[in-house]
Amino acid sequence: MNEVRLRPPAEKTRRVTLLDIAIISVVVAVLVYTYYRVEHVLVYTWDWPLVFEYVIRVDEITGEIFPNLFLKGVAMTLRLAFWGTIIAAVIGIVMGLCRVSNNLFLKLGSRLYVELIRNIPPVVFIFVFYFFISSQIIPLLGLDRIEQTFSPGTLAVMEVLFGPTDLFNNFLAGLICLAVFEGAYITEIVRAGIQSIDKGQWEAARAIGLSRFRVLSDIIMPQALRTILPPLAGQFITLVKDSSIVSLISVQELTFLTQDVSNTTTHFFEAWMITAALYFMMCFPLAVLFQRFERFGLGIQRN
Repeated sequence: MNEVRLRPPAEKTRRVTLLDIAIISVVVAVLVYTYYRVEHVLVYTWDWPLVFEYVIRVDEITGEIFPNLFLKGVAMTLRLAFWGTIIAAVIGIVMGLCRVSNNLFLKLGSRLYVELIRNIPPVVFIFVFYFFISSQIIPLLGLDRIEQTFSPGTLAVMEVLFGPTDLFNNFLAGLICLAVFEGAYITEIVRAGIQSIDKGQWEAARAIGLSRFRVLSDIIMPQALRTILPPLAGQFITLVKDSSIVSLISVQELTFLTQDVSNTTTHFFEAWMITAALYFMMCFPLAVLFQRFERFGLGIQRN
């Protein structure tokens, strides 16, 4: 007889309810009331065109359009998030494996790393680690002389990947700080994913003669990835928002440049509202994309 495969039922399209309308109405009312209070109680003069000039710049002679400070900040934020996620994922996977290791030294070392990061305020960690990196590691690697070391072509590629080369030292220091900080949380995601697999599978795999490495690579990790990937995707979105921390060490990402714009124009409300909208425009599409990937993975798993 032919085997009949049952497909999972299609998800129902969620309809807008009265509760949704009520919540949206309340949010809009709060925003309108806030706008009114700022304008009439604080006697604040709104000037959106002035602040929007810092989003895009139009050359008065040629009419060409160039990205201004806000968009440059978005580009730097995305660079930090992209490279930070890669480095943090490597750190998190290595430390996560150490957390479930039988080696006492590796287990204690990874536990110390996680507890140290999780129990120190982010601002304190960023400052302490930044001054150590900028004063010790970067000069040791010779990265403070890249403009004299590399060719113009290499510098052009580096500018696309890492931003302006004259600010590369700040970018690198902020990137390492961010990756080490986020790596501690990815470590716990990896550890929890591995430990979510039933111990019986470990015992069965070892019973047929597989080494611990083969058990991890062939049996445990493929199953653990289903548990690890959703929170790992969420951590990427968190890293986009947490990148604002490195503005404290003069990395010219979105939050740092917003401070420049707000101080220059003295229109703080417009500047920070545009920044909030830009962060939302970066994070919300990623959330929708990762949600679709998660549903696609669950569909494959069911089939």
